[in-house]
Amino acid sequence: MSFYQTLLAETAAERDYLLDSPIIGQALAGEVSRDSYIAFLTQAYHHVKHTVPLLMACGARLPERLEWLRAAIAEYIEEEYGHQEWILNDIRACGGDAEAVRNGQPAMATELMVAYVYDRIARHNPVSFFGMVQVLEGTSIALATQAAGVLQQRLQLPAKAFSYLTSHGSLDLEHIELFKGLMERLDDASDQAAVVHTARRVYRLYAEIFRGLPGAGGVACT
Repeated sequence: MSFYQTLLAETAAERDYLLDSPIIGQALAGEVSRDSYIAFLTQAYHHVKHTVPLLMACGARLPERLEWLRAAIAEYIEEEYGHQEWILNDIRACGGDAEAVRNGQPAMATELMVAYVYDRIARHNPVSFFGMVQVLEGTSIALATQAAGVLQQRLQLPAKAFSYLTSHGSLDLEHIELFKGLMERLDDASDQAAVVHTARRVYRLYAEIFRGLPGAGGVACT
């Protein structure tokens, strides 16, 4: 079994926990409100704005034996730069206050997820970052484009209110193929273990973000 397949197999329970988040089913059924969608975008902004800094932190700490991975990170940075601004544009298109989001604070689960990955990079193994990549890009492929279409129809919002979801649904299809190739080259057991461990934790933390959104059967994000 390839390491990528091992990664999928060893994180299956955590992935199922995320996908079982009530609001995900509600979104795919078109049963969420505009306020819930804006709440999702708000939390997305507060973690997506860290994507490039996390990539930089990871690349700076990689050992020389993983120079090929640093080269891939340089490409990721170029492609990911500025995506948080797409989210703010979507919030504006929904009638939300994008500047309040920019200047606001993330929900606790969002803050903890981001902080956890910074910590894994700094104190454990920088390759841990790719556990987060597995969670976010894999989930995006599974849900983003489908959810965007349903929500646009249900909420009667313009297409420009869904640029983050629609772009990432297709863009991450390309990214996941690149990610698979990178994981196939990752042959050190400690590096592999770091990715698996981080993916497991991030699946759980990302699920708590969804489970904290209003309309998800939990408390609203604060």
